[in-house]
Amino acid sequence: TIGDPTFMGWFTVAAYAVAGGLAAWAWGRKVDGDGKAQSRSRRVWLAVAVLMTCLCINKQLDLQSLVTDIGRVIARHQGWYEQRRGFQKWFVLGVLLGSGAFACWFIWRFHAFWRSHKLLTAGLLFLLTFIVVRAISFHHFEEMLDSHVLGFRMNWVLELSGIFVVSFAAIRE
Repeated sequence: TIGDPTFMGWFTVAAYAVAGGLAAWAWGRKVDGDGKAQSRSRRVWLAVAVLMTCLCINKQLDLQSLVTDIGRVIARHQGWYEQRRGFQKWFVLGVLLGSGAFACWFIWRFHAFWRSHKLLTAGLLFLLTFIVVRAISFHHFEEMLDSHVLGFRMNWVLELSGIFVVSFAAIRE
């Protein structure tokens, strides 16, 4: 199935929506006493708001699973499904390299902001690393995510922790 129609799935969607709203609120509040916008800081908070909103939408639409299913159909139709592992390896490597290059540029471009916003930086790095590793579907990581701690799945604990840290950083802003 696509999406997560459980209570915790919808709770996580709501958490992403709240985080996106709080980041948008932080974006809107970045104006000094003269009414002049602090443009770099505003752009980063706007980017965080957009990112959290996109993650909110993706949480229930499960777009990465849709892309995987479409890719599987195309591979079968074109007759190279048996050789998919090589393609998957290069695709994942490309995504990781592209994401890493973008992250390096973004941090370099807004380095002063990131130095003064360590909580936001930590929350985003934690959350995005979790999402990328989960999307790659390492077998041992999947086993750990399915384990329970005090009745809660580790998947919920980790994802919601990252969302909470980003939300808390926006509130502190």
